[in-house]
Amino acid sequence: MAEKPLVIIGNGEIAEMACEYFAYDSDRAVAAFAIGAEYIKDATLHERPVVALDQLATLYPPDSHDAFVAIGDGQLNRLRRRHVDAAKAQGYRLASYVSSRAFVWRNVEIGENCFILEHNVLQPFTQVGDNVTLWSGNHIGHRSVIEDDVFMSSHVVVSGFCRIGARSFVGVNAALAHQVQIGADNFIGMGAVITASTEPDGIYQGNPAERRTISAKRFCRVRE
Repeated sequence: MAEKPLVIIGNGEIAEMACEYFAYDSDRAVAAFAIGAEYIKDATLHERPVVALDQLATLYPPDSHDAFVAIGDGQLNRLRRRHVDAAKAQGYRLASYVSSRAFVWRNVEIGENCFILEHNVLQPFTQVGDNVTLWSGNHIGHRSVIEDDVFMSSHVVVSGFCRIGARSFVGVNAALAHQVQIGADNFIGMGAVITASTEPDGIYQGNPAERRTISAKRFCRVRE
C-alpha cells in the first residue's frame, strides 16, 4: 500500500531541504507546504502550493495526507514541538525521514517527525525519540538514547551508553564520552568535549567542557 502524500509544515531552508530529501530519497510525494499566513512570501515553493496553516486541514485533510514539521531548533526546539503538537491535534500522522545513506542497525528505534540525514551511524540498541533532527555525519554509539525534541548538528560523536536529554541542542564536532548523560534543555557548544554528565538548562563549551553562568533557556529566549 502506497504511503500518503506529505504536507511539509514550514517554508524556510529546512523545509526546502526536507522537500528535496523526501521527493528524491523516499517513497513520499510532497503535496504542499503550510505555514502561518503572515509568513507566506509566495504562492508556491518548489512548484508546490504554500497554504496557510488555518486552511491546511480543509485543503489537505489528515485522512488523506500525513505531515512533517520542518522547523529548526528555535527556543531549544520548542517552536518545532508546538507545531508537532498542533498537527497531531488536527489528526495528522507525522512522518520521519531517514536517509538511504545513513547506517541504521536493525534494532534501532526511531520516533515520529525525525529528520536523519546522510552518513549518520546509529549503532545497535540505540533509541531516537520523537521530533529529533540528526544533521549529516553523526555517530550514535551503542545503547545510547536521544530523547524527544533534540537537534544535533553535524559530526557529533556520541559514545556508547549515553543519553541526551529532551529539547537539547548539540553543536558541530561536539564529543561525548562513554556513559555521559546530557541534562534536559542543554546547549552544547561547537567542538565541546563532554567528559562528565551535565545538569539541566546549561550551556557547555570548551575542552573539557565547562558550564557557563547564563542558562540555556535564557540564552535561547525560551518561552514556555
